[in-house]
Amino acid sequence: MSAAPVTPARLPVIVGLLDREYFRPRWAPRFQPVEELVYTILSQNPSDTNSEGALRSLEEAFPTWEEVAAAPAAEIAAAIRHGGLAESKSAYIKQVLTALLEEHGDLSLSFIENMSDEEAMSYLTRFRGVGPKTAACVLLFAFGRPVMPVDTHVYRVSRRLDFIGEDMSREQAQRLLTAIVPPEDIFSLHINLVAHGRQVCKAGRPRCTECVIEPLCPSSLAYEEIWGRGEEE
Repeated sequence: MSAAPVTPARLPVIVGLLDREYFRPRWAPRFQPVEELVYTILSQNPSDTNSEGALRSLEEAFPTWEEVAAAPAAEIAAAIRHGGLAESKSAYIKQVLTALLEEHGDLSLSFIENMSDEEAMSYLTRFRGVGPKTAACVLLFAFGRPVMPVDTHVYRVSRRLDFIGEDMSREQAQRLLTAIVPPEDIFSLHINLVAHGRQVCKAGRPRCTECVIEPLCPSSLAYEEIWGRGEEE
């Protein structure tokens, strides 16, 4: 039996500093569960603005999600065209909505409330187009479950902070971060890591001199000067 992962001693301090730098968000459902599922499928790759626009176009074209499920994939694709990758995403959306209706008779996703996080992740990722990040977003944003979605920003910042290994996949990172971050901090930390990755800890040229957590980041010169290269206790 493998040992439980060790929570870095820096983690609660980093959570607090990011909360103070950005804000400490309180969880509230962003969308209803099925809407969250469709939105997250739409948000794969394009900008948030395009994703939200595609979602609204889809809802304008089809008054109910049942009508989306019944529509030809080509009509769904036409409604979400400006969101990017319309052909593949329309197929994913139609498939998952049709399957949910066939299996549960409605599109409320209320049955997930009776599942554990692991069971819900396993169920949702059965569908094409629903990977671990998409499933985690549904659980976190629609149900308030303490599951950490790992997008490109969370992944990059967490690697620079040495919370996850250089060779760790995003799926492995998601499991590890979910395990080491206190449940009550997962929502806030996810939101703030995304904000920090977009505004400061950028992919090409991170703004380390503007970073509120630079002294606690092993990738920075400040960390080496303060703490040296010793292993964190």
